[in-house]
Amino acid sequence: MEKRFLERAIALAAEKSKEGAHGPFGAVVALNDTIVGEGFNQVVETIDPTAHAEIVAIRMACKRLGRFDLSGCVLYTSCEPCPMCLSAIYWSRIATVVYASTKKDAERAGFDDDFIYRELALPQEKRRIRFIRAMGVEANQVFDAWISNPGKLPY
Repeated sequence: MEKRFLERAIALAAEKSKEGAHGPFGAVVALNDTIVGEGFNQVVETIDPTAHAEIVAIRMACKRLGRFDLSGCVLYTSCEPCPMCLSAIYWSRIATVVYASTKKDAERAGFDDDFIYRELALPQEKRRIRFIRAMGVEANQVFDAWISNPGKLPY
């Protein structure tokens, strides 16, 4: 664990949240001894609910490294990641996350994600958001095309 990377994530959170339009979250992606991505909460500024610090840092790291697989990288974040960020961490294949504040600390400040964890544990028919499955046969044709010729869809 590189303390300076976690310090940078915390500094981003502090610095940007003082500006008023950013939530108090910062993140850094490091590869070996180098920061390859950093981010701070930009949800309000960009009008994008996915613009969390960790997502912004992951996007920057992927762009800089020219790949979506961040194996070998470490994510340093000012707070324990929310469910969305946690999913992005898994998809990007980051193997280690170092965080400072906990999700309970974030909850104290008004950032509560527990309802999402509870919703995900429920069957779809019991969730707040209604899920309707339609056109499965048509959509599966796309998967079938991919299986027979990965990466070269016919359109």
